[in-house]
Amino acid sequence: MLAPPSDLMGPAPIKLALVIPNYNHSAAIAQTLAELAVLNLPCYLIDDGSHDETRYLLQSLAKQHDWVTLLQHPYNRGKGAAVMTGLRRAYRDGFTHALQVDADGQHNLSDIPAMLAKAQAKPDALISGKPEYDESVPKGRLYGRYLTHFWVWVETLSFDIQDSMCGFRVYPLAATERLLSKQALTERMDFDIEILVKLYWQGVEILFHPTKVIYPENGVSHFQGVADNVRITKLHTRLFFGMLKRLPQLLRRKQAAKSVQSAHTTTHWSAMKERGSYWGIKLLVESYRFGGHWLCRAIMYPVICYFFLTGKVSREASLDFLRRVQRLEPQHPQLSRPVGWRDSLSHFIAFGNAALDRIDAWCDRIQLSQVDFPDRQVLAEQLESGQGAVLLVSHLGNLELCRAISIHQRKVKVNVMVLTSHAENFNNVLKQLNPDSTLNLIQVTELNPATSMLLQQKIEDGELVVIAGDRTSSHAQGRVVYAPFMGQEAAFPQGPFILAGLLDCPVYLMFCLREQGRYRVHLEHFAETLKGPRAGRMERLQQAVYRYSERLEHYARRDPLQWFNFFDFWRDDNQVNRATSAHKTTAALPEQERTTDRTEHL
Repeated sequence: MLAPPSDLMGPAPIKLALVIPNYNHSAAIAQTLAELAVLNLPCYLIDDGSHDETRYLLQSLAKQHDWVTLLQHPYNRGKGAAVMTGLRRAYRDGFTHALQVDADGQHNLSDIPAMLAKAQAKPDALISGKPEYDESVPKGRLYGRYLTHFWVWVETLSFDIQDSMCGFRVYPLAATERLLSKQALTERMDFDIEILVKLYWQGVEILFHPTKVIYPENGVSHFQGVADNVRITKLHTRLFFGMLKRLPQLLRRKQAAKSVQSAHTTTHWSAMKERGSYWGIKLLVESYRFGGHWLCRAIMYPVICYFFLTGKVSREASLDFLRRVQRLEPQHPQLSRPVGWRDSLSHFIAFGNAALDRIDAWCDRIQLSQVDFPDRQVLAEQLESGQGAVLLVSHLGNLELCRAISIHQRKVKVNVMVLTSHAENFNNVLKQLNPDSTLNLIQVTELNPATSMLLQQKIEDGELVVIAGDRTSSHAQGRVVYAPFMGQEAAFPQGPFILAGLLDCPVYLMFCLREQGRYRVHLEHFAETLKGPRAGRMERLQQAVYRYSERLEHYARRDPLQWFNFFDFWRDDNQVNRATSAHKTTAALPEQERTTDRTEHL
């Protein structure tokens, strides 16, 4: 049920009108207007040169609803032209915002109050729907959107525009009028893309709200497969060269946003947003599905280069790590001397290749014949005993290759602990690729008794539990062990080692590396159990972490380009967490109290 916008808005609400373009959409328009009536908003209904039957229907509906103003084009000019007619008329009539709604019944109108609330909270921003499709969406249209999303990210040098083709939007009319008065925009189906990119170039913030989108049965679509795709291709060509002209401006904007966030100085790595949107990763995976490695790499390498150029924090962390390795291994064959940007770029590209390996592993495209696993029998004997085991792994190499532990074609259930949502988009897409995978991702924010009970049952069922031991979380203040790593003490989480002790089962170290074009699994027995008496528990914990860090350093020094912790691994986590807590506390103080504190300091 739609709620009137007055229920949502504060004392100075935005002044909003509806804009509905229509070209021969007669089946759903009456129902759409009936559902919108409860909003009690003025509506501009644009007839874009419809045939007589639809034109008469729209005239009748305009007479029936006194809040509807019918605007008519004498001939069909295109969706973009119809939307612009509505937006500019609304601006001239004194409205501050316009909500564009399609006439064909695709949009979930119950999302309107939430979108208006976002517009009220940020009146200078454009609010767009972010489509969530059901099975009714034509696959050709869906995959075409992926390609457009990719080019829009290139044209804006950002992932801020999560969807550029949804026609369910709240436009800030002042900014929109400034654009339309200076430039002639396209008038057909490519309009939605062009106006979003150019408003972004103009400095307008683009925000998104998830919304379900359906393609009604027997619905009418005016998207012309060949002609509109040609128009969109030409548009992306123009926008790409337009981006090149604005390159310094866009880079300065990105750098300014990073300076505001101050991520490099105060934010723990696990609180940093995953780079790459869900749809971007989806595009990569779908390219892999239909075009194999060659198409996936053709798309992936430019994206990796973009991440390298714009990811200052990750790039500096990469260089710092590689330089540490070179100090310990001056003649390392994988590194130039001195280590420079080319080494770091190779590091990023290795990460991209590892992502393809992850997809291969998840989709069962890696055959056992491609994997060298000399100690497979050790693990086989353990599983044949009926008891599972813990595998301590790391973000070195490719932990998804632990699927290679399938023994004599017998499927072994593997449970991988994911301690943060840092790679949630990538993991969600992997699950869609192969829902029946025997590799199970268990997502938790931190280890707790409930997690321990769940994993205990899996061990008793003869399954494997995989835990990474080389990343702390923002919840781990005071719960880390500092151990020597690459010549300096680094923080390692206590949680994985405590959990392994609670499970009271054999523990193995496993490193899955790509060596000379093949995969090799290194398995080492770590302990029969990490459980022991309460007395001396901290000493045992520290010894376990020291042994883990020693073996991790051994393999990381051998294959440094396969180390994928792109953050300051040697940073004092306790210090970072204290600084973050202090920042939050200061932000929560009343302004007067903060002003007094600054005055006293001066």
